[in-house]
Amino acid sequence: MNRLLLAVYPEPTRSRQGEEVLACLSEAYPGRSWPPPREVAALVRAGVQARARAVVDDTARPWWLDGIHLAALALAALALVPYLQDVWHWALHIDPGQHAIAFRFSGWYPWAEGPTRIRLLPYGLLPLGCLIALLRGRAWIALPAAAAMIWAGATTHGRTLFGDEGKAGLSYYGLGTPITARDLALSGTLCAACAVLALCRPGRLRRRSYRWLAPVVLAMFVAGGLHIISVSPTFQRGLFVIEVAALLGVWAATAATGDHRWLIPVAAVALVRTQAIVVRPDAFMQSFPDLVVLILLIAPLPALAITAQRRQGQALAE
Repeated sequence: MNRLLLAVYPEPTRSRQGEEVLACLSEAYPGRSWPPPREVAALVRAGVQARARAVVDDTARPWWLDGIHLAALALAALALVPYLQDVWHWALHIDPGQHAIAFRFSGWYPWAEGPTRIRLLPYGLLPLGCLIALLRGRAWIALPAAAAMIWAGATTHGRTLFGDEGKAGLSYYGLGTPITARDLALSGTLCAACAVLALCRPGRLRRRSYRWLAPVVLAMFVAGGLHIISVSPTFQRGLFVIEVAALLGVWAATAATGDHRWLIPVAAVALVRTQAIVVRPDAFMQSFPDLVVLILLIAPLPALAITAQRRQGQALAE
């Protein structure tokens, strides 16, 4: 199990120091397959910092382009979250019956028994396709997918294609903010980011392995297999934990490098959620007090900016 911790580190670090780290862990904690939680946290933090330094040392692309790419990935993942169960059911031809997610006529496809009104595709295929294209650095494929998200949210012409999916009811996008596909702030911001990436020499974008899709497939399996809808408390709490872990990772990366690229995805997600709260302040999910939600939305930005400035000041002093 100790080898699993090494996966947090970049490959060059694993090649040079992997065996040494494993030997130290075996010597410090004999007979244990997993070190204490405090040691695990320290190793994970060091791994995140090592990966962050490797990203900053890669000068193949400017920091702001990498930041916009990360923002587009975060927004695509955020848009996919409420439809994990739906896409899983569609892919495996599962009729969820009474376990369909909370939209009118959701879960009903040509092969399923149910209402007479049907839809051919789940709306979640659009953000999923956008996410896969962005992971592979194919912004020119992600752009039309993001544009189709705007079309699906802005029109009612696609009822046969997507049904009312994503246009009626609430989707949970984290931190108590209800958003539907009809609210075009998310899809519009995603489309703008993809347009910038497509115009700025897409060949320079970072290409990630398909292995990064493993957590997405796992999330689909859990949501689809257990019929956990996006508005359930279990789903919301799980997503909240993941988001907190992501923010901690961003903080560790910023503190280690003083680089500002990680502020861009945090700012993009905060912008989308703040807009939803301002437009519909009475539509909170009430999972958390309103003040706590607003603090969690706003506080990371200045904290990350201050962290980056301090790290840069320390680097100059050295």
